[in-house]
Amino acid sequence: MAKKRHQQIRHNTTLAIFISIIFLQDFIPFFGNIPLGPLSITTLHVTVIIAAIVLGPLDGAIIGGVWGFLTWVRAFAAPSSPLAPLVFVNPVVSIVPRVMIGILAGYTFIGLCHLVKNKSWAAIGAAIVGSVTNTGLVLGLIYLFYRTPAVAQTYGVDVNHLLIALETVMATNGLAELILAVVLVPMIAIPVLEVRKRLQ
Repeated sequence: MAKKRHQQIRHNTTLAIFISIIFLQDFIPFFGNIPLGPLSITTLHVTVIIAAIVLGPLDGAIIGGVWGFLTWVRAFAAPSSPLAPLVFVNPVVSIVPRVMIGILAGYTFIGLCHLVKNKSWAAIGAAIVGSVTNTGLVLGLIYLFYRTPAVAQTYGVDVNHLLIALETVMATNGLAELILAVVLVPMIAIPVLEVRKRLQ
């Protein structure tokens, strides 16, 4: 009983640390969101993916939800880009994709660990799935809900060319975020997993 309680305390402490990191990344300029024209390149998805690997899909979803909630609040109070107050005021766009990162990345890691028996490759797979989930869902929902002149103008195009602009973002910003995740996630997540395993 004491061991189980100790494990729960350690788990909650780790969860709180990840939440604190998300807050720091979101509020410190150029740490979590790097402005780039009308958009911003994010590093927060890396933290969500790592949390999903280390703590599991449910806690990954919680960490992603915290990021999504902060994105939603900042869209009203302190937008990270000119696009944010136009689209991230919708919680479906700001919160849902972030929650799905944790769920899909976490289950991808679990599934690949059983298939390939190599945690580093499983972490890379989770990083790819998590990054594509974030970029794909956000851009897809923007196209679904916000095919408007105001949104198109932030991309420097008219409404008829919004899809091409979003595809370009997917191939540039999205690719940069994916590469960042593929490099950092296994480097951080696997050692943390090993430490947690030794402490159990």
